Amino acid sequence: MKKILLYSAASLLMFSSCALNINDNPNYATGDDVTPDLVLPSAENYIANALGDQMFTYAGFFAQYFDQRPEANQYNNLAELNLDESSNTIDRCYRNIYAGAFADINDILSKTNVPADIYVCKVLRVWGYQLLVDNMSDVPYKEALNGSDIPTPKWDDGKTIFESVLNELDEAEANIGVSSITMKDPIFKSNVNGWKGFANALRLRIYLRMIDAGIDAAAYTEKVKALVAANKFFEGDVAFNVFTNAEGQYNPWYGAFFRLKTLNYVAAHPIVSYYKATNDPRINYGILKNSKADEFVGQIPGAKTVLKDWNGGEWKNANVSSINVEVMKAEPICIFSQSELQFLIAEVQLRFNNDPAAAATAYENGVKADFASRGMADKAADFLSGALVDITNLGSNEDKLNLIYMQKWVAFFMRNHMEAWSEIRRTDVPKLTSLNAKDVFDKKDGYNPGEMIVPAVNYIQAGGLAKRIPYPGTARRLNKNTPAEKKMSDPVFWDVK
Repeated sequence: MKKILLYSAASLLMFSSCALNINDNPNYATGDDVTPDLVLPSAENYIANALGDQMFTYAGFFAQYFDQRPEANQYNNLAELNLDESSNTIDRCYRNIYAGAFADINDILSKTNVPADIYVCKVLRVWGYQLLVDNMSDVPYKEALNGSDIPTPKWDDGKTIFESVLNELDEAEANIGVSSITMKDPIFKSNVNGWKGFANALRLRIYLRMIDAGIDAAAYTEKVKALVAANKFFEGDVAFNVFTNAEGQYNPWYGAFFRLKTLNYVAAHPIVSYYKATNDPRINYGILKNSKADEFVGQIPGAKTVLKDWNGGEWKNANVSSINVEVMKAEPICIFSQSELQFLIAEVQLRFNNDPAAAATAYENGVKADFASRGMADKAADFLSGALVDITNLGSNEDKLNLIYMQKWVAFFMRNHMEAWSEIRRTDVPKLTSLNAKDVFDKKDGYNPGEMIVPAVNYIQAGGLAKRIPYPGTARRLNKNTPAEKKMSDPVFWDVK
C-alpha cells in the first residue's frame, strides 16, 4: 500500500505545477518498467481526488450545504456564483482526469490483453466522463488523447459521450469471460464482481439522466427496471479509502484546509433548516453549534457581504454554525454510497414499477445506510418514525418521490457533493423557494425548510442557481476547438426542466 500511495502522490505532484495540453504530456512516465499493476491506483486516485477535493468544495456551495464564513473571503465567488472561464474553477480536475487518469488508462490498455483489466479501465472511463459531462456537458472524447497526431481535439456533446462510453462498457463486459483482474486495486481489491456492481450503479445514474432529458426514454426506462430487477449491484460503499489521521496522508479536502489553516466553511440555511425541521440527529455529524448562542444557525446563501446590514450592524463567525471539517480528516472519498444506490432503487420502484412498498423498503435502507456511515446506526429507526420522514404516512407518489429526493440530498452532505448538485439539477429537489434571500432571513411566511435559495448576492448571468461549470481557461488557451463560452446559467444537456 505504501508503494501505491507514493506512486499516486508523485503522479499528482507531477501535474500540479503546470497547465498541460491533455494531448501533450512530456513528463508522463511511460515504458515497460511502469506496469499496469502500478498504474491503476494512480488512475483511480486522479479521478477520486477531483471528486473528493475541488468538486467537493464548489458543489458543496452549489448544493447549498456550505456558505462563506463571515470573517474569511476565499470562496466569496462560489457563494455568489461569480465564476467564468478566467476563474479556472475546474482546470485542475480537467487536467488531472485527462492528463492523469485517462493517460494512465491508455497506458494500461496498451500493455494488457487481460479482459478483466480492460473492463476495469472502461468502468473508470465511464466514471470519469460522467463527472466531466455533468460539470460541462461537452468535452473532448473522439479525438482526445491522441498526442501530437491531434493536438487540438474537437469537443463532443454530452449525449454522444454518454452513449459511447456505455457502449464501450457493454463491449468490455461481454468479453470478461473467466478472466481475473491482475492489477493492484485500492477500490475493490481486484474483485471483478465489485466492479460489475459499480458499473451497474453507474448505468443506473446515467440512464436516469437520459430518461429525464427525454432521450430514448422508453428504452432507458426498461433498462433501469431490468437493472433493479436483477439487483446485481455492489455491497457496502464504493470509496477510495487510502487516507489516515497522519499529516501528509489526510483526505485531500481536509488536507487543503489543514495547509491553509483557515476555516472558510459555514453551514448554509437550507441544510440546517431541514435538519432541524425533521429532528435529524445527523445535524451533529458535520455541523457545529454557533458560539454566540450555542445553537445551529445556517447562513443565507450568498449573503455574507450584506448580513451586517440585515442584522443591524453585526454578523460574525460567532453568529453562524461552522462546518465540522474534522470529520473528514481520514474519511474515504465517497464514489458511490450504498445510500445513494438505495435511493435510486426507491425512485425506480416508485416511478417505473409503481410499487410503493418496494420503494419504501429501499428508501428506508437508504436512510439506514447513511446513518450507519456516520456511526449513528442506532438512531436511524427512531428518525424514520418521525412524521415528516415516514414515507408510509404519505399518500401520493409525488409526495413520496419528493421525500426520497430530499433524504438523498441530506445523505450526500459531507459525502458526495458533486452528485448532490447533479441530482438537484436533474430532479429540481430541493425545490427553489419563491422568497428572496432577505425574506428568508427575516423569517417571512412561505419558506419551507430545505428549499434552495437564490443567493442574496448573485452574479449568475440569468439569475437562479448554478447549472454548469464554465469551460477550463486552460482549454481555452491551448485548444482552438474549445466551444464558444458557456455561462453558469446554461444547463448541461440532460438538464431540460
